[in-house]
Formats: sequence, structure tokens, C-alpha cells
Amino acid sequence: MLAGEKPDGISYHHMADIPQAFLFNGKWKGKTMKWKKFTIKTVTDAEDIIISTLYDIGLEGAQIEDKVPLTPLEKEQMFVDILPEGPEDDGIAYLSFFVEESDGKPVNTDALVADINRELDGLRDFMDIGEGSVMVSETEDIDWINNWKQYFHQFYIDDLLVIPSWEEIKPEDRDKKILHIDPGTAFGTGMHETTQLCIRQLKKHITPDTELLDVGTGSGILAIISLMYGIKHAVGTDLDPCAVEAVRENMAANAIAPERFEMMIGNIISDKAVQDKVGYEKYDIVVANILADVLVPLTPVIVNQLKPGGIYITSGIIDNKEQTVREAVKAAGFEVLEVTYQGEWVSVTGKKL
Repeated sequence: MLAGEKPDGISYHHMADIPQAFLFNGKWKGKTMKWKKFTIKTVTDAEDIIISTLYDIGLEGAQIEDKVPLTPLEKEQMFVDILPEGPEDDGIAYLSFFVEESDGKPVNTDALVADINRELDGLRDFMDIGEGSVMVSETEDIDWINNWKQYFHQFYIDDLLVIPSWEEIKPEDRDKKILHIDPGTAFGTGMHETTQLCIRQLKKHITPDTELLDVGTGSGILAIISLMYGIKHAVGTDLDPCAVEAVRENMAANAIAPERFEMMIGNIISDKAVQDKVGYEKYDIVVANILADVLVPLTPVIVNQLKPGGIYITSGIIDNKEQTVREAVKAAGFEVLEVTYQGEWVSVTGKKL
């Protein structure tokens, strides 16, 4: 897991489709600069105290690289374009701090390394910080906000062209069905296998009369694509309030009328008020691109939102969890219609009996 934390509680996480962005002093750095990078090799148990201690000498932001598994809440929130299970936690962590090199005011590297080592030596007196070594490197002309755009270019999902906001449509593609999406929202873009599995299943089952529920909608990509292909109406739910703005922007980019897609924030698994608001036996299709460990408790709840004979499309299932999800789908009163695969990912589609 990659994550960064500041002592004031600000945090940011690596998302599946785009490289990590960085937050310093509470402001996004969106211009080209040069930085000195100070990386400390330590142990995961010492991460928080080292970050807090070095804050006192002016190192206010940190990039954390470790193999600590995602927490249950993080897994629950990673509804779209999720990552596979990571390697086993080895207890090692790398903390990187970035210091800007201002014009005419270079970073005094030796002095700062001496300050870091002094603080680390103080911590060694009462706790294990592991190796505690300090490595210095330089990153030049990095635009922390925009440089990741080099990783995301227009691509096809079968007959659908997915294009980011900063790229132009080629003349030969102007008559294609096109999804405009801005991954700057840090939600799903469609590049991940799980999203593509869902899109292909949706295209098999949607009709002009379809009422769709997209659980864990994120960027809204699955509902928006379904609307582009002609469904009647969509509802999306998500735990993250930021999804509301992400969906709004992507709807506008694709000329989706506001009344065709309704967003709801809350946990549909455990919150009866959310379940009531979403409605019962109302939807022809429910799609959920979520971790298997979330699909298991979701499935017996979501069956109540589907009409009799309704279609339940699931993905986000790593291959070794396929049987777990199959059993949950059957136990909730679905017939398994189809299981599809892409890479190490699985989609299970069921029909409500």
C-alpha cells in the first residue's frame, strides 16, 4: 500500500489507475519545480512517530511505501478499479520527504541529513526504528499533479473509445461512441479489467427500459456508459462524498442530463435509510464492481432492490475468491447465469429467481 500522512491527519492514497500525487503544507503543487528527496528506511510500527518527529524540523509531508494490507474501511471504499491483493507485509517501510529547491536558495542537504539522524538517534533510545538509514536523491522538473497524465491515453473497450479530457479526438474516431472521462478525480477510468468486465456484461443485458443501480459508483463510469447505450435511468451509491462531484463532472462531459442519473451517499449494506431511499424491487440491473469481501455481505441486501428476474452483475473479484462470490450469489436467491474472466479478475452475473 502507498499512503501519505501529515500529523494534522491529512492523508492521500494511491489509486489503481493513476500514479500517486503528493500534498505539501496543505496545498497542491501544480507547477514544475526541483526537489530534494530524503528517504528513510524504517519499520512500519515506527512510521507515525517518525513522521511526527520530523515535522518538528520542517519536514511536513511524507510519502509512505510499505506492504501493510488495506484496512477493512479502505477495502470497503475501494469500490472501483481496485487493486489485487498485495505482497505479504514484511514490516519494512520507506518514508520519503520532499524539500523544494528555491531559486537562489539551495537545500543544505548535509545539515538536513544531520538533523534527521539526530532525531532518529533520539527515537532509537526508546523504540525500534529498524535500519533508520537516510538516502538522498533529487527529482527534477516534476509536476506532481499533471505528470501522471503520461500514463493515461485514449483507448478502446471493444467499440467504445475512452478519452481523457486533455486529449483530442482523432478525425477518424469522430463517428465512434466516445466516453469522455477525467481521471483527475482519482476514481475509475475504465482501464482496469474489473471495469471492462462489468461494461461487457452491462451491454449484454441493458434495454431502453432499464432502471440501473450502480453500487460503489465512483466516477460514475458504469452508469454513464449504460446511459450512453440507451438505458432509461440510473442511480448510483457510494461511501465517498467526493463521488458526487466526480459524477457531476463526468455526466457534463458526456452530455448526460442530470435527471437521468441520481447520486446517493451512504452505506447500502448497513444503513436502512439508504436502502429505503434507493428503493425495493425497483431495478432491472444492479452492478457492483467491489472487492469480494464486500460483495459477500452486499449480495443478500441488494437482492431486495432488484425486480424479480433482475440481473446482478458483480466484478472486482480476484480469481481465488470466485467460489466465495458464487456461493454468496446462490445463497441470496440468484441463479448464476455467467462467469467471465479477464487476467486474474472475475465477473459473476446472476439472475434473481
